[in-house]
Amino acid sequence: MTRTRTPPRITVLGSTNMDLVAYVPRAPRLGETVTGHDFRTVPGGKGANQAVAAARAGAHVSMIGAVGSDDFGPRLRAALADSGVDTSLVRTADGPSGTAHIVVDDDGANAIVVVPGANASVTGVTPEDEARIAASDALLLQLELPLDAVLAGAEAARRHGVRTVLTPSPAQPLPHELLALIDVLVPNEHEASGLAGVADPRAAAEELLRDVPEVVVTLGAAGSLYVARGARPVTVPARRVRAVDTTAAGDTFTGALAVALGEGRAVPDALAWASAAAALSVGRAGASSSMPYRAEIDAF
Repeated sequence: MTRTRTPPRITVLGSTNMDLVAYVPRAPRLGETVTGHDFRTVPGGKGANQAVAAARAGAHVSMIGAVGSDDFGPRLRAALADSGVDTSLVRTADGPSGTAHIVVDDDGANAIVVVPGANASVTGVTPEDEARIAASDALLLQLELPLDAVLAGAEAARRHGVRTVLTPSPAQPLPHELLALIDVLVPNEHEASGLAGVADPRAAAEELLRDVPEVVVTLGAAGSLYVARGARPVTVPARRVRAVDTTAAGDTFTGALAVALGEGRAVPDALAWASAAAALSVGRAGASSSMPYRAEIDAF
């Protein structure tokens, strides 16, 4: 008899940006101009990316955030809805939507400048937001919203016993009061080192266990590392693929990981499944446009 998993309910409190992506042979040095060979506008933002990744991976997903009153706003809202994300709690703020200005070189590496726009208007959570968080299995957080909003979301999740997953990006010092509310911290190796003040990723992850009970460090082509209080570390290698654009790899990994954990999968299986999703995303151009659907992840 085949057991049917109940799709987890995931809420994302985070940013929604329009990604303005220039593809170049190599990134320009300071003061230098280079000629690109392609340009695209792609819906993105770390919050929206994680919402799309989780929805395509099979979860019921709600997004809390804001878009602007400009032409990008309806496009960003529609892109979320097209991937099955509930946008009823995405507000429209006066002024421009958030934008991310991205340069991607021929090796797939990227450099990004984020202009918050409407995202800066999200400074807390409303009673409606908290009710949605309370009805969720997990709350995904990042740092492209004001820190007060991230803290308010984490506090709401803790009040209702909801698992919190934080991606500490863009990197910045984090108050202990926020880290104390986080269940799973998902930094990349550079963010982990910056937060812990330790260069080695494993040592950094172990140091971060002083503040949070579980840490997953993404290591790029080297895979991912899981550490938890009282448990043995788990390392899962990355899938080998040709990188086209790494912009959405981390968000794809986190969204898929949240789904896998919400389904009750064992940690090694959850990491491997999330790694497969991330590998598929880096083989395609764009952010949300590169994210795979559940059937693709299972097949890969």
